[in-house]
Amino acid sequence: MVRLGINIDHIASIRNLRQGNFPDPVNAAKIVEDAGADGITVHLREDRRHINEKDVERLKKEIKTKLNLEMSIASDIIDIACKIVPHDVCLVPEKRQELTTEGGLDVVSNSKNIASAVKKLKDKNIIVSIFIDPNEKQAERAKEIGADFVEIHTGRYADAENENDRIRELEKIKNVSGYLIRLGMGMNAGHGLNYENVSDIAKIAGMQELNIGYSIVCHAVFKGLFNAVKEMKDILKNADRR
Repeated sequence: MVRLGINIDHIASIRNLRQGNFPDPVNAAKIVEDAGADGITVHLREDRRHINEKDVERLKKEIKTKLNLEMSIASDIIDIACKIVPHDVCLVPEKRQELTTEGGLDVVSNSKNIASAVKKLKDKNIIVSIFIDPNEKQAERAKEIGADFVEIHTGRYADAENENDRIRELEKIKNVSGYLIRLGMGMNAGHGLNYENVSDIAKIAGMQELNIGYSIVCHAVFKGLFNAVKEMKDILKNADRR
């Protein structure tokens, strides 16, 4: 079955509204693990708008599953990852003013810097993924510079304004997934996935892990965090019965 990684960034966002200690992202991580999550994902942004370094250190020590650290290729962030040594790292683009990540990392145009970051991380035995748009050239370059996985950006699929656009974006993801299988690369996906649109992504051949956060945290407001995660996990189980 496709694994489910839960992004808990917005638990920290809520905490930071009052600049206090509650709700605690580490406690949230333990709840989602108990509900069946296969891993915990956090994005250590350069501006620390939600998750901070202390959160990452505590998560590495206290969670039972695995820690997937989303991050830019900024040198100070790379240094933090090499010190903490999460199980996985996913390299993503980052703009200070964006509300959320707006697209995939351009590996083709920035190969040298990304390759340097990949090497530093892999020297610490960290599994490295690169967040890319569903594009074969980006996938091929990610393979060439040593990434273990790519995570396909599903934002345009999730934000499609009509069914024709959704189908077209889904086909792009399916096409690059087939290419990744031929390359022998691991394949994850994420961004904008929710309870209504996740099933078709989970059914894609070769898909290994989906990282989902915002929709689950929003659903948790009404259903509770444990139940919100369990509902998503049940959708993935049903998708696996295709």
